[in-house]
Amino acid sequence: MRFRTCSFLLVCLAACGGCSKTKSTDELIADLKSGQERERLVAVRLLPQRKADSGKVVPALTEALKDKEGDIRWSAAIGLGYFADQAKEAVPALEALQKDRDARVREGAGLALSRIDPANYRYSYKKARSPIK
Repeated sequence: MRFRTCSFLLVCLAACGGCSKTKSTDELIADLKSGQERERLVAVRLLPQRKADSGKVVPALTEALKDKEGDIRWSAAIGLGYFADQAKEAVPALEALQKDRDARVREGAGLALSRIDPANYRYSYKKARSPIK
């Protein structure tokens, strides 16, 4: 009985091997410009996994820091932090984001800066959460 169940599951998994469509890096970058917030959000959260394409991903995430939605700006900032020193070109945009109206976005920018250039930026949760002056 157990063998039959395992065999059946393996056949189902093999049959569904092509069921899910994984988007390419270029498709995800295109989705960042979508009019649908959900598509932009999915793209901005998947792109940091594409470290091999950092030359394309870092500029795209840097551009996403300008999105009108706070969740997307926050996710782009956090995503840039995953690229560490490969994302140095994003530092000016992240510095500007530290004055964002959304505290979570300011927090994400500060965290990203501390990962990209730890010698010059120390992350401070308290500073990120304090009101803008």
